[in-house]
Amino acid sequence: MSTTTKTNKLTLVQAVTDAMRVMLKENEEVVVLGEDVGKNGGVFRATEGLQEEFGEDRVIDTPLSEAGIAGTSIGMAINGMRPIAEMQFLGFIYPAYEQIMTHASRIRMRTMGRFSVPMVIRAPYGAGIRAPEIHSDSVETLFTHMPGIKVVCPSSPYDAKGLLIASIEDPDPVLFMESMRCYRSTREDVPEGKYTVEIGKAKRLSEGEDVSIFAWGAMVPVVQSAAADMEKELGITCDVIDLRTLYPLDKDMIAETVQKTGRAVIVHEAHATGGVSNDVASIINDTSFLHMRAPIERVTGPDVPVPFFALEEHYLPSPERVKKAIKKVVEF
Repeated sequence: MSTTTKTNKLTLVQAVTDAMRVMLKENEEVVVLGEDVGKNGGVFRATEGLQEEFGEDRVIDTPLSEAGIAGTSIGMAINGMRPIAEMQFLGFIYPAYEQIMTHASRIRMRTMGRFSVPMVIRAPYGAGIRAPEIHSDSVETLFTHMPGIKVVCPSSPYDAKGLLIASIEDPDPVLFMESMRCYRSTREDVPEGKYTVEIGKAKRLSEGEDVSIFAWGAMVPVVQSAAADMEKELGITCDVIDLRTLYPLDKDMIAETVQKTGRAVIVHEAHATGGVSNDVASIINDTSFLHMRAPIERVTGPDVPVPFFALEEHYLPSPERVKKAIKKVVEF
């Protein structure tokens, strides 16, 4: 007898809300906390309706203090709760950085495994919605440098729900980056109820033979558009890989695809210097150097703060910039 899973057409932000609702229902130790997450439903309405449904003791409005939100969450997690802390923007996380990097990421090691910190920090990130510059930061690399904290960045509603539930169930801290540009850009069938997407596993979005393209978050639809154009215009086919988790990276998938195509283009909107593309390039060098037929190309944001909105589109990688990089590695 076959069974059919009921689905709903959700945006990415609705999928995030759905994941939190599922886990709040399932586990009384799950709580949500942050600035305006209760009565106002969060700055992007990701927590809308949750306080009415689960009460003020489980969906908690906090003072305007990112360090306080992170520190409180660490204390809750050590004592058996599973907090989901919301930063209004990733660019507001800097006051909480010391709590996350000095304490949350190290407590398992520091206590020789006696305590862990099962907390999730949700943070909207990225440019492209005409927000002021610090609201548009994409600073994932500040967190991928530190063992002890995982960094997850979905690009689709289905992955967002499954990865967020997996993050809430993870025994260690997870930074869950949500692309503001992807929040309401598309809808997708998302199963009702609980399911998980494994952290640390990349996803192949299209099969190709000529170039491997790596991206995550808001850059995924950009590279998909570029890849479709290149096949239509020049017959160049691309393996498009959504990395989904930035720490730990899926080394097996990265090696497998570049050993097939022999070429790689890595795309992110974060600044070039110190970006996660450097880690992907290092993995390719370590695992697949003798398979490469061209130098690796990177398409990134420049090393300047995100500009005001009149110049924002010039800052962000575009399909045209990605297509230029693809042509360069193919014609090398």
